[in-house]
Amino acid sequence: MPEHDAEADVKEVLIEEDEHVHYSQRSPWLRAFVLGALDGLVSVACTILGVSGGNSSLALMRLAGISAWIACAMAMAAGEYISVSSQKDCEEADIQKEREIQAQGPEARAHELEELACIYENRGLDPILARKVAEELTAHDVILAHARDELGIDMDDMSDPYQAALVSAIACTLGAAIPLLAGAFVTDDNTRIGAVVGATAAGCALFGVTASALGGAGIVKGCLRVLIGGSLSMGITYGIGRAFGTTIN
Repeated sequence: MPEHDAEADVKEVLIEEDEHVHYSQRSPWLRAFVLGALDGLVSVACTILGVSGGNSSLALMRLAGISAWIACAMAMAAGEYISVSSQKDCEEADIQKEREIQAQGPEARAHELEELACIYENRGLDPILARKVAEELTAHDVILAHARDELGIDMDDMSDPYQAALVSAIACTLGAAIPLLAGAFVTDDNTRIGAVVGATAAGCALFGVTASALGGAGIVKGCLRVLIGGSLSMGITYGIGRAFGTTIN
């Protein structure tokens, strides 16, 4: 293969890698937002319906709903912080291990270069081009190349635990506001239950459509999945509240 052709092929491969933006690259913040919003929405709605099923007062229902919102927001934020921090620690440990391997000497670096070339060859490049791509990326930033293509870590976009925690807490608050505002000021039990169920179902559908659109998935499938899950949760919680409320009364 002529040298200029190999260089042109390398440039084409690198440009294609940089230009393509995939839906899955949105997954960390999208997952945190959707989980936070749905958890706030469904948790608070189920709490309100469970309390209403037990024939409790409006004041107690408000207190239970607000308590569920705060608990949900704090739990989601703490959970995301711990989860993403653990993930980031693992990523940093893998990157540090790669640095240590590169520092072991020429033989270790040559082995790592061959390993990188094999990765590109297994992806469909011919051996000569795979070797050339590995050499070009290694010359540019050897740690970055191995982190991305061997370890699957994007060093330019590593996980941020504080961002994940904040997104989860805000999303949970936004989700919790829907059933709270729908039922907190309705005195009649049946009307309150209907308002909470209707608002929550609409919220589930909205979040399902939003997540599907941002993630590039089927909108109808995503909407139905969230709507069915939320409806089952509300129905079961209301039934349990109703059963226990009747027994206690």
